[in-house]
Amino acid sequence: MTLSAHLIYAMAWLGFGVAHSVLAGPTAKAALRPLLGRGYRLGYNIFALLTFALVAYGMRAVLTGSLGVYDLTPSMLWGLRGMIILGGLIFLAALAQYDLGRFAGVTQLFEPRSDETVEELHLSGMHRFVRHPLYTGAHLYFWGSIRSEFDLVTAIWVSAYFIIGSHFEEQKLIADYGEDYRRYKARVPSVIPWRGRAI
Repeated sequence: MTLSAHLIYAMAWLGFGVAHSVLAGPTAKAALRPLLGRGYRLGYNIFALLTFALVAYGMRAVLTGSLGVYDLTPSMLWGLRGMIILGGLIFLAALAQYDLGRFAGVTQLFEPRSDETVEELHLSGMHRFVRHPLYTGAHLYFWGSIRSEFDLVTAIWVSAYFIIGSHFEEQKLIADYGEDYRRYKARVPSVIPWRGRAI
């Protein structure tokens, strides 16, 4: 990738990160709730998915002339495919622990007060090993998807976004769960399951 391609891609990720963080904040929620009502969470999720896909995959078409495809051996390709499969399994196993209707924002459309109650703190399943198993699965998926310089840069930006985003997310989790989450955070690593408390 050329320097200009890197800069364009970096600005696209920066724009996504800022928009995602601002819309998740209390100020944006207060401003948009009168417009979206109970559909705020669903609207936010749809916007997040579309913009993520636009940046992570749509920019590939824009920067197609400077992808820099790697010459990988069959064993390397199998290893990367294994990471994708493992990442997908971890992601699905973690997702299964949530109330998916509420997670997506569909429940809120039919139960007006469901958005006001705090969901139970998840400490079982994949959450016994890492605090953010969805991010663990996503990290493995994107690092396992590296086939070109563009894929490598995408994995780096996605990882940076998840690491920074998890920091802000944890502030909300501490506000919601207080000392219970502080104790959990002190005991369980963020993304990499390791006794030495890796990230």
